[in-house]
Amino acid sequence: MASLSTSAAPLSLLVIFYMTTALFMSSHVVTARYHHHGHRGHHNKKQHKHNSHISYPPSISPEPSDSPVDIGFYDVRSFGAQGDGIADDTEAFKAAWDAACQVESAVIHVPVGYSFMIQSTIFTGPCQNGLVFQLEGSIMPPDGPESWPSNNSKRQWLVFYRVNELSLQGGGVIDGRGEEWWNLPCKPHKGPNGSTLPGPCDSPIAIRFFMSSNLTVQGIKMKNSPQFNFRFDNCKNVHIESLHITAPAWSPNTDGIHIEQTSNVEIYDSLISNGDDCVSIGAGCYDVDIRNLTCGPGGHGISIGSLGNHNSRACVSNITVRDSVIKGSDNGVRIKTWQGGYGAVSGVSFLNIHMDNVRNPIIIDQFYCLSKDCSNHTSAVSVSDIEYSSIKGTYDIRSPPMHFACSDTIPCTNITLSDIELLPAQGDLVLDPFCWNAYGGQETLIIPPIFCLLEGNPPAVFARNDLGYCS
Repeated sequence: MASLSTSAAPLSLLVIFYMTTALFMSSHVVTARYHHHGHRGHHNKKQHKHNSHISYPPSISPEPSDSPVDIGFYDVRSFGAQGDGIADDTEAFKAAWDAACQVESAVIHVPVGYSFMIQSTIFTGPCQNGLVFQLEGSIMPPDGPESWPSNNSKRQWLVFYRVNELSLQGGGVIDGRGEEWWNLPCKPHKGPNGSTLPGPCDSPIAIRFFMSSNLTVQGIKMKNSPQFNFRFDNCKNVHIESLHITAPAWSPNTDGIHIEQTSNVEIYDSLISNGDDCVSIGAGCYDVDIRNLTCGPGGHGISIGSLGNHNSRACVSNITVRDSVIKGSDNGVRIKTWQGGYGAVSGVSFLNIHMDNVRNPIIIDQFYCLSKDCSNHTSAVSVSDIEYSSIKGTYDIRSPPMHFACSDTIPCTNITLSDIELLPAQGDLVLDPFCWNAYGGQETLIIPPIFCLLEGNPPAVFARNDLGYCS
């Protein structure tokens, strides 16, 4: 037994030696694998920084550069933006746009607590889908015409061009700094009795979307735009929600939202108080749904038009305005066309709208003119199939509560009214509605009663149908 034990000792030592050696080698393999994996990750991190550096300017502000840039997240300060309201941050915003434009679902971040001054700029696509412009701070243009560079367009400030799936959103502020623009001598309020005085007249649209699709504008606060606040030209699939737009009631041409040649539009849950149309719908627009707006005090209400200026073609169809409030405005819901144009407005519904001391709560004006020397024309944009239902509230007694002034040669047809109740804001005098060459009827008893609408269809001499121009 002793010999067996003696012979086993070297064997045991040998087993222990091999096990120790194997454990040592295994630990080195694991360590090597760990370092190799770490090296691969470090390589990727360096590679990411290299890719980002292509779009980043050499000077990066210290605060954001303390931590790595998240993939797809582009803080404008990382591109050199100062945000002090004085420095020109235009190039930083352009660089952020150029970098984010190449990345799907990227976010351009404008942080809260900073004010960024940007010159007139066009942000150009096409970009990767899902781009978000997250505005939490403030952005502003140069302060007035004297500060505007002479080589920059004075007709527009920020333009988004040929972009698909862009969201402009956040709780930030766009400050248009418009007062000096409003006070140019050419503006209507500067001359006596609404006249104008000689002088330059171009004023920039604040935010313009051009030839873009699948757009969302949400949550933004806009104040004191030099001219139109938001304008959409040749766009489709536009969703606008929860905007807060303000400008003084006397500020000229400060339309809240204007759309032109644009289709499939939703405008919801917004407050607009300004000096011109709350929403204006221009030629070439169709499939528009407007819901839960508060317009005023001030402004000109919700307008289709003006249409047909300079003898032009205008087609507008399938428009719904509902569940909204208009207060202290010069107009309520309005359709306005120039004489001499052609085309058609058809399929329009104004539903469940409350008027609060509004002049011209319901108005169709086919003699729209900005001067006193507009001549009569035989051609006009036709207006047909217009529905007014559940429109109630008070009106300013300077004008009748309903005004249907239709073309001498092309009457308005199929105007229907139901559940209308409009009472004077002051006094007891209920003014009679006004009608001229307007065909239609009331489906329920309305206040005030309307007896001036013509029944049936117009005579054959008026039978021209401009819908054919719009097919």
